[in-house]
Amino acid sequence: MGAQLRQLRRRIRSVRSIAKITRAQELIASSRIVKAQQRMQAALPYEREITRAVSAVLSYDTTAEHPLMVARKDPRSAAVLIVTSDRGFAGGFNASILREAEALAGLLRERGIEPKPYVVGRKGIGWHRFRDREMHGEWSGFSDNPSYAHAKEIGGTLIKAFTDDNGIDEIHIVYTEFVSMLTQRPKVVRILPLEVEESEEAPPDGPLPYYEFEPNAQTVLDRLLPRYIESRIYNALLQSAVSEHAARRRAMKAATDNANESIQKLSLLMNQARQAEITQEISEIVGGANALAEAAAGKE
Repeated sequence: MGAQLRQLRRRIRSVRSIAKITRAQELIASSRIVKAQQRMQAALPYEREITRAVSAVLSYDTTAEHPLMVARKDPRSAAVLIVTSDRGFAGGFNASILREAEALAGLLRERGIEPKPYVVGRKGIGWHRFRDREMHGEWSGFSDNPSYAHAKEIGGTLIKAFTDDNGIDEIHIVYTEFVSMLTQRPKVVRILPLEVEESEEAPPDGPLPYYEFEPNAQTVLDRLLPRYIESRIYNALLQSAVSEHAARRRAMKAATDNANESIQKLSLLMNQARQAEITQEISEIVGGANALAEAAAGKE
């Protein structure tokens, strides 16, 4: 009985230590998610304005063309940028992204297009290496705090591969969209080639401003489109960072709650074992006292 009590006490101490760690991780994620949301909100005006600028160029000069807008007649390969995290303790965050990337790869192969993965985050890189899958680009070390320089590096690599004659024909991004603190969902977006849609409806943000292009619209478009692609990638990185912190906070809270529940159950078992031990000791004492009393009565 004493060995059982010692074992239960050890388990309670172990679970209590785990609860302290998960609680600390939850508090860290809670503090970081606020800063990540602020960075995401700060980047939205730039993305919105550069999108309006590209729309204005294409609206006022319909003759402007760019290699990033040209759809290949017979696409054979597509780059798939998979945005995962560098660290774990985030529940099913990375599993859902990798599952969505696998589904996208299946759809591309049905179209006769070979997917070429470009992976962000150590978890995604490790997943591909474990399965001996070739990666055409990999980046890590900044999943929870990306900067525009990271997006520029990734965008430059993808744009170079897209404009190469023997490169890729499409570019897709698989990332986690931040909806709320409780909801984050995987999302797939095709960013190249750009799709130009003609519409007679007014833009949702109001009428487009009138621009004068110097030296000409084609030169402006050549400068704007790479920045536009980089801003889309940067937005995906920021959304994924916020979602990672939110997923980690939720997973660590669940782990802390489970640990506390386990401590309560183990404490109940320990109290029952201790009560049984006390009852047994009392029974042994009473039995010994009765035996002594009977022995004394026999001598008399």
